[in-house]
Amino acid sequence: MSLVRRIPHKPQNSRSVLTYAARFFSTQNPTLTPFPDVPTTAYYDNLVIAAGHSRDFDNLHYLLNKRVKDHCFNTTNTFRFLTNTDSSLSVLDDLTKTLARLDRGFTRKSAYDSLIARLCKIERVDEVLRVVDFMARGDYGLNACTFHPILNVVTRKKRMDDAWGVVDLMRRVGAPPDVPAFNYLLMAYCFSGDLEATAGVLTRMEEEGMRADTRTYDALVLGACKAGKVEGALVLIRRMVDDEVPALLSTHVYVIDSLLGKGFYSQAVKFVRSFSGRDTWLDTESFGSLAKKLIKLRRLKEAKQVFEEMNARGLVIGDKLKDSYEKIKNYD
Repeated sequence: MSLVRRIPHKPQNSRSVLTYAARFFSTQNPTLTPFPDVPTTAYYDNLVIAAGHSRDFDNLHYLLNKRVKDHCFNTTNTFRFLTNTDSSLSVLDDLTKTLARLDRGFTRKSAYDSLIARLCKIERVDEVLRVVDFMARGDYGLNACTFHPILNVVTRKKRMDDAWGVVDLMRRVGAPPDVPAFNYLLMAYCFSGDLEATAGVLTRMEEEGMRADTRTYDALVLGACKAGKVEGALVLIRRMVDDEVPALLSTHVYVIDSLLGKGFYSQAVKFVRSFSGRDTWLDTESFGSLAKKLIKLRRLKEAKQVFEEMNARGLVIGDKLKDSYEKIKNYD
């Protein structure tokens, strides 16, 4: 009886004993290794990768269905067994057909999206488009989000004709481009300083009744700074505030870099100060980034002002920045 007393009592809301028993009596799992009581996404990823390497598509099918039922959703590592080699990618047709047999809805859709994300990561756009064509013919849940990784790849590589081809394809298969899709094109054009092309994208977005979001503004501020129009960038950020669109740290850094590049050191301090007070994390990062850049430029007077502003606002100064502050806080 003393032994029995030492057995910990399971709370009433713990997983049913039937769930555990089913693991031992199930004949669906072709592997002999029992599942842990509480599997993780990493655990499932490792099993899927092993099944993919061995080309065990029946087990792969089982695992992809079961992981979703266990709330262990697909990740960027799920299809890591696919590499940028022809021998590895020779399984793609069988793999695509295997995904078509998965449970309908989220299970099948998320598996296809993870596969597309993996192919985009290894930059195999032609193979991605084969998967998209298969999904379209089978009506397997294509939507705009499916195409975002594809647009990310082609715009990063400055393949803008291909990017517009993807946008046209989205319309043909009934997954019209959304704001994030156009943002990929905007960022590419803004990064290269192509204002005419940027205006064209904005016109398309306006014609389709779309509203600028955080990423849209981020791209536009970058474009203005790249074109040397920092005043325009400031107007855009003011518009963000008026429209209550939250800003990214990168959006502020574009303006900071542009002002410092023009030698407007005190204006950079004023900029960060004037757009602060809405997000503590953003304020901490913006002031900290500005301080580091000013120290690197040997603008110690302005850097000291930034540190004093951070102290006054109760913002945390990191250890590395704190060391720099100690060295210049007595600077006149």
